[in-house]
Amino acid sequence: MSEPRIDLEGVSLCYRLAKQRLPSIKEYMIHFMKGALSYEKLWALRDITFKVEPGEVLGIVGRNGAGKSTLLKVISRVLKPTGKVVVRGTVSPILELGTGFDHELTGFENIYLNALLLGRSRKEIDVKLEEIIQFSGLGDFIRAPIRNYSSGMMARLGFSIATAWVPDILILDEVLAVGDAAFTEKCEHRMQQFHDAGTTVLMVSHSAESVRKNCTRCIWLDAGNLRADGPAKEVLEMYSHAGTDPDQRAIGQLHLG
Repeated sequence: MSEPRIDLEGVSLCYRLAKQRLPSIKEYMIHFMKGALSYEKLWALRDITFKVEPGEVLGIVGRNGAGKSTLLKVISRVLKPTGKVVVRGTVSPILELGTGFDHELTGFENIYLNALLLGRSRKEIDVKLEEIIQFSGLGDFIRAPIRNYSSGMMARLGFSIATAWVPDILILDEVLAVGDAAFTEKCEHRMQQFHDAGTTVLMVSHSAESVRKNCTRCIWLDAGNLRADGPAKEVLEMYSHAGTDPDQRAIGQLHLG
């Protein structure tokens, strides 16, 4: 039996937020020297435990602020939490739009910049360059500074770069939500190719239809807690009723199926 691609056990992440609003660094240093700074804790993730097997397509749902993007950043090794985090294989993350891009550079130049940040060599990028440009569908805009790009155009470019090579793990944070219908269909077709090749995909989306269509399994995060883990259809049904059913809001962590 193969080892899981992703193995999280007891993962938590807490931010310390200053309670005072200090107008300057001088005021901050005065409060710091006096020991007068006070903080409150914000738990982004609390005791998260789950595994993802090779080839699984896992959807992640939850309200804004539930911890979805934080979880992806932990798995992408952007944030370091407490607990056990084991990630086996190469990771291609598409997190916040614009991450890994220089807005003063052209789309063409950003292909090299972004792919180099993903660990690709210049020679590897040269081989894939035309394929990336063609898949993005940006045409002549590829030579324009990306500060002029719409959110959809940036999503096109980011997805095209991250998926030009078959990774072990592909991480998508609301990428399909900003593309047009034709490009979304291309993305879903490529995701299916990756699934057939054994790539593990993690996808955050507020679109229940997108999760239902692309994912066989789903987890539901609520205020940093893992509320449910199971077949996508069942978890989505629970999540959709959570806002109106007080008993549903009160349940603990559930493992379904």
